[in-house]
Amino acid sequence: MRDSLLSLTDRQRELLRLVVEEYVATRQPVGSKTLVERSGLSVSSSTVRSELATLEAQGLLTHPHTSAGRVPTERGYRAYAGGLLERLESRPGVFPLDLTSVRNEVDAALRATTEMLSDVTHLLALVSAPPLETTTVKHVEVLLLQPRVVMVVVITSTGGVTKWTVTFEEPVDPGLAQWAGEYLNERVAGLTLGANVLRQRLTDPELPAQERAFLAALLPAFTEAIGDEQRLYVGGTATLLAEVRNEELASYRRLLAILEKRAALLELLRGSLDSHRPFVRVGEELIHPELSNVALVGAAYGLVHRTLGTVSLLGPVRMDYDKAIRSVQSAAAALSRFVADVYEDN
Repeated sequence: MRDSLLSLTDRQRELLRLVVEEYVATRQPVGSKTLVERSGLSVSSSTVRSELATLEAQGLLTHPHTSAGRVPTERGYRAYAGGLLERLESRPGVFPLDLTSVRNEVDAALRATTEMLSDVTHLLALVSAPPLETTTVKHVEVLLLQPRVVMVVVITSTGGVTKWTVTFEEPVDPGLAQWAGEYLNERVAGLTLGANVLRQRLTDPELPAQERAFLAALLPAFTEAIGDEQRLYVGGTATLLAEVRNEELASYRRLLAILEKRAALLELLRGSLDSHRPFVRVGEELIHPELSNVALVGAAYGLVHRTLGTVSLLGPVRMDYDKAIRSVQSAAAALSRFVADVYEDN
C-alpha cells in the first residue's frame, strides 16, 4: 500500500480518494466531470482525465468497457486504505457500546461487540476470544450424569463455561464424585488454566490411588479446553448478504461456507494481526482462495503487554474503509478497557 502512495502526487492521491469514496457510495463508475464538480480542484476535465489515465496505468483504477467512468481496482482500494491508516489518529473515537451491564463476563462482552459492529457497519463482524489459558478457574462442578458417566463443568473468571464428559468402565462411587468437586474448588479455583501448578494438583502423588486415578480422568476438562479453536464470535451474516451485489453473490456464498471452518478464520486473523495499529487486508492479501474477493479490517485488543484477541470486519472489497477502520479501532479500545478491568479483578 505504502509504495503505491509514495509514487503519487498530492492531486493524484486526492483523485484516487474521490474515486474510491464516490464509487463506494454510488456503485457507479466515476467520470471526470463528477470529479471536477466534487473535488474543489482548480483543474479542467481534461487534466482530470489525464490524471485518471495515470492512475489507471499504475493499476489503481480501471474502467468498464461500457463506460468512460473509472472504478477502483483491488490495488487501488489497498492504496486508499493504506493512506487512511497513515493518517489515522492514535486516539480512537468513542464506540457506541455500553459494556457495564455484562460485568466480568468477557464472552457476553464479545457477543455484544459483534452485534454492535455489524449493526454500525453492515459488515460481517468477527471477534476472537482471549485464549483460555489466560483466565483463571472460578468454579468447578463434577456431576454424575449416569452410573458410569461424569460431566465436569469449568467456569472461568471471565464468564467462560466449558464442559467435559468422561465415561468410565465401572460405575462411579457418588461419594468420589462429590469429593472431586470439593477438592477441585479448594485446590484449583483461582489458578490460571494454563498453569503447571494446576496440572500438578490434579496429579498429586500424595493423593490416594483411587482419588488420583479419578482426577487423572478429569484432567482433560482443564487441558483440552485450552486447545479449543472455536472461540470466535460472528455477527451480521444476514446483513452482509442484504448488501451484496448480484455479481458478488458467489464470493459471499464461499465466505459463508468458510465461516464453518473457524480454525482457518482464527489462523487468518492471527496472521494479519498488528498489535499496535489497525490493519487492512484486501483480496489476494488474504491468501485463502475462498476470500479472494473480500477485504478484512481489524484491530487487536488486550492488556498493555499482551494481545488477547482481534476485532475484525469482513466485507466486500468495495466497502467504506474509513468507517470500518475507525469502528474496529474504537471497538478494540473499548474491549481493551473492559478486559483490563476484568483481569485486574481476577
